Amino acid sequence: MMTDGIATYVGVDWASVTHYAFALDPEGGKLGYKGFVHSGDGLAELVEWIRRTAAVEPGRVAIGIEVPHGPVVESLMEAGFQVYALNPKQLDRFRDRFTVAGAKDDRRDALVLADALRTDRQAYRLLEPMHPTIIELREWSRMTEDLSAERNRLANRFRHQLWRYFPQVIDLAEDWASLWILDLWDLIPTPARARTVRPETVAKLLKRTKVRRWTADTLLEQLRSTPLIVAPGVADACVAHCRVILQRLRLVIDQLRTALKHLDRLSAAVAAIPSTDPTPPRHHDPEILQSIPGVGPIVLAALLSEAHDAVVRRDAQALRGLSGVAPVTRRSGKQTLVIMRQSCPRRLRTAVYHWARVAVMRDFNCRNRYAALRKRGHSHARALRSIGSRLIGVACAMLSTGELFDAARQPQQASA
Repeated sequence: MMTDGIATYVGVDWASVTHYAFALDPEGGKLGYKGFVHSGDGLAELVEWIRRTAAVEPGRVAIGIEVPHGPVVESLMEAGFQVYALNPKQLDRFRDRFTVAGAKDDRRDALVLADALRTDRQAYRLLEPMHPTIIELREWSRMTEDLSAERNRLANRFRHQLWRYFPQVIDLAEDWASLWILDLWDLIPTPARARTVRPETVAKLLKRTKVRRWTADTLLEQLRSTPLIVAPGVADACVAHCRVILQRLRLVIDQLRTALKHLDRLSAAVAAIPSTDPTPPRHHDPEILQSIPGVGPIVLAALLSEAHDAVVRRDAQALRGLSGVAPVTRRSGKQTLVIMRQSCPRRLRTAVYHWARVAVMRDFNCRNRYAALRKRGHSHARALRSIGSRLIGVACAMLSTGELFDAARQPQQASA
């Protein structure tokens, strides 16, 4: 795709109802502006208006927009235009060139996008078409995160109802959404039922669910301990509420199990995507990343989808910035302030956080480094960010060489 010889610069201020486009020539002359409704016909009209206004081949038209994805971006990229994305915070700074009063107008924003693209194209990011497998993986990764959060919310609601009338069940497991806990509650929903159920029935349930922490006798002893004294009707109301919660909880658990299967399938399919590297590595990206301690199916899917561009480029610095582990340094005169990076994708930040957390538990070098950072006074989160930064550097180096992780390999500092 061409990157020079741009004949027309277009800024598109996207919205939920009406999108505004403003076109400029290379000298900054205004070629026109227009609004377009968000619909199939509206986006087709937007593409046709840009073609008619520019009167050049699509490859010589550069379009600036705030978002790097969505139907507007996809329609413009499908038409063959060069589409550049700009961070909304950067747009806010560029807006000060035109007005310092803080006024905001959709048409002016489109003009700011076009003019900033004309003068500061290096501040924009050129968007490349994403492979369908990556798009599908990204969507299933986000659905998995949403389902996991919904599962935790429903489990906490279930625990609150048990706390109201049957707290003996709470002490049976740390995860109140475990399937054996749900099956046990179906069998013994109240303290009164716990006093009448047969030990043989409970033993069958424990055997079927493969629970060895409890025996039928010890479990019934726990459930038959002194019950709470509640007002008449409270137990029946809580049981009814729990039944509604458990119906939704079981559905979410089934959907989460299905989503994890899709993550495994799509992560493996990423290896089949054609590579532009003339000398392909011995191992594919998913295999390399999954060999690193702390990288499970959810973290792997987040790295391959949310940070796909940085992973493909093996750009450790960009990946550190996207995941929020690279700090922000502010220097002014004699003052220097280093703070946590806040502007980064939340999903990728969470994935790298759990990557580092699990690596500390499973990798000897990460555990020693974490202990040294904590001894120096770093907080738990700051130490994990340092671990995550190191792991990102290791991952990008492994991706560049095509090697798998070797736990027996000594770190460079130790070998030196």
